[in-house]
Amino acid sequence: MHGVKRLLWWLLSGSAGGMNRGRILETLFERPGNANELAKVLSLDYKTIRHHLEVLEKNKLITSTGSGYGKMYFPSDLLENNKVIFHEIWSKIGKKTK
Repeated sequence: MHGVKRLLWWLLSGSAGGMNRGRILETLFERPGNANELAKVLSLDYKTIRHHLEVLEKNKLITSTGSGYGKMYFPSDLLENNKVIFHEIWSKIGKKTK
């Protein structure tokens, strides 16, 4: 199994918060945003969003620019290059809950 595929399976279905991380990634593919915007769009607590953004950034699936309140998040090149794998996994585990 491809390394990125293993990582995505673990972050999305093998650990707590995977559904929220998947929803964040799905949203960032549609439109980059800051933590506050993501919290509003996804109806999640700001601190919850910040936690998941840190996990995703630590695992190199998202990147950011700026700082503080205006810090914007984007899919990383690694995630962009493996978008098909994300959508394959997300269609199996995430779309059911939407």
